[in-house]
Amino acid sequence: MKFGVIPVGEAIGAIAAHSVRAESVALRKGQPISAELASALRAAGIETVVAARLDHGDVSEDAAAGGLAVTLAGMGVRVEPPFTGRSNLFAERPGILLVDSRTVDGINAIDEAITVATLPTFKPVVEGEMIGTVKIIPYGIESRLLGQAIGVAHSGRPLEIAPYRLRRVGAISTLTPGFKIGIVEKTLRVFGERLAPAGAGLVAASACAHATDDLREELLSRIDEVELLVVFGASAIADRRDVIPAAIEAAGGRIEHFGMPVDPGNLLLVGELRGKPVLGAPGCARSPKENGFDWVLTRLLAGLPVTRRDITAMGVGGLLMETVSRGQPRAGGAPDETTDPDEEDER
Repeated sequence: MKFGVIPVGEAIGAIAAHSVRAESVALRKGQPISAELASALRAAGIETVVAARLDHGDVSEDAAAGGLAVTLAGMGVRVEPPFTGRSNLFAERPGILLVDSRTVDGINAIDEAITVATLPTFKPVVEGEMIGTVKIIPYGIESRLLGQAIGVAHSGRPLEIAPYRLRRVGAISTLTPGFKIGIVEKTLRVFGERLAPAGAGLVAASACAHATDDLREELLSRIDEVELLVVFGASAIADRRDVIPAAIEAAGGRIEHFGMPVDPGNLLLVGELRGKPVLGAPGCARSPKENGFDWVLTRLLAGLPVTRRDITAMGVGGLLMETVSRGQPRAGGAPDETTDPDEEDER
């Protein structure tokens, strides 16, 4: 592509790089310069313009952006027609966005003329939400470069929306003497609000003593009627041998991982019982604010596995906002005396 200052008389067919206004003439940036426009510009005393002209074999910005965007789009993704060298991608359904960073990074490394930007992978999205954009910087690029970008897109994983699949969710609340029932009621209400965007619902909610044998029996009595089970402990899980993990294993289940490098959310437990996911919720799951519990819950609702390796990879970006109710625990010092003594460690 040629770019620079050219005489108006030689600009017919070129693309204006900047807007020009003179007398009754209005040339817009990105507008092809026709013979009529060139004549009007000369009549207005304009002798030169800054313009771009595609070489043989170049691909226009819109055609390149649209072609690459279509190649990147996978299941559940819609591509809008390109404009000014940009083509946007949108979610066709609610779910979890899956992005292969190697594919995106590989395309962006080809040439500065080609850019791809997306939302973070595993982000929950709603129908109609923009999830990515392809922008071609100049007015056209070499077909060779576009071919390389499309090749990388074909060889990698496309952008996809993993739909929510699990609908029937259960919750067990463990209780200690004096534990406020109001906390349980608030927790279940917040949990129901978390499930709603995924089209899931709380179909079973029960309570038992915060003891291994009692929880074991409750797990076995609930697991067959749900697709996912969450345990909200009256006391935060302190160790793999604590009540909640011990009860899961006593029921015949297994622990995938305890703890996560996301704060709030450190004390999350991921387990499995009879082929179904069981979560030991951290204390912060009682709050509607985003925390590590959300990161795991939404993936599971979409039927995506959450392994130890997945969890240990969450550290970068895992330092989330402090909440006023947590009393700034990372700052150290004495506990906030206004904190409700019944509120457990919210990690």
